[in-house]
Amino acid sequence: MDIKVLYEDPHIIVVEKPPKVPSQQDKTGDTDLMSLVKDHLKEKYPAARNPYLGLIHRLDRPVGGLMVFAKTKEANAKLSEQMKAHSFKKEYLAVVCGKPDKEHEEIRDYLLKNQARNVSKVVPEGVKGAKEAILEYTYINSVLAEETVLSLLKIKLKTGRHHQIRVQLANKQLPLWGDHKYNPIFVKKKEWTQLALWAWRLTFNHPKTGQLCSFESNPTEYPFNLFNI
Repeated sequence: MDIKVLYEDPHIIVVEKPPKVPSQQDKTGDTDLMSLVKDHLKEKYPAARNPYLGLIHRLDRPVGGLMVFAKTKEANAKLSEQMKAHSFKKEYLAVVCGKPDKEHEEIRDYLLKNQARNVSKVVPEGVKGAKEAILEYTYINSVLAEETVLSLLKIKLKTGRHHQIRVQLANKQLPLWGDHKYNPIFVKKKEWTQLALWAWRLTFNHPKTGQLCSFESNPTEYPFNLFNI
């Protein structure tokens, strides 16, 4: 499987994760992005038999889009610090069923993960094990398709919780198109449908130079192709 490299230098590599590919090795044993990037480095630098590659962040398996990996331990540490300080910015494009009431909104919830079922849900503040989840969305536009209104949203993640975007938007009655876990329309369907969530933009300070870096990747498949992105 070929990977799309958007940027590479001695410290970092920015790539586009295809949907359905795990970010790293998991119990399925399926080909994962981190292994693909390592193979790319081995091919590009034959002298490096086991090149270093640091995982900075993850995308859920159904989600495609941008990821950055560290090529040195120093870069890994610097980028991880930015993640903890929330200065590492992640923005997404999402197609939801329905139309939001507001053009722009910050959503704050508390999410509780069910490890056994691999799902999360919104719970009241104070529930044991629940973590605060914050995201901000901006409404772009809507189209009528498949006898329903579909809307394109730009989303800024301010926390990184399990299935956060999917759960919080479903709780606002704006479930993601193609979501077989949280969208009632697709939960009932037996055939698999691609989740309409894409990691669109990454913004961070370069771990070596400190220069502000910003990368974008636009999805082209359905239903994103119904909108002018």
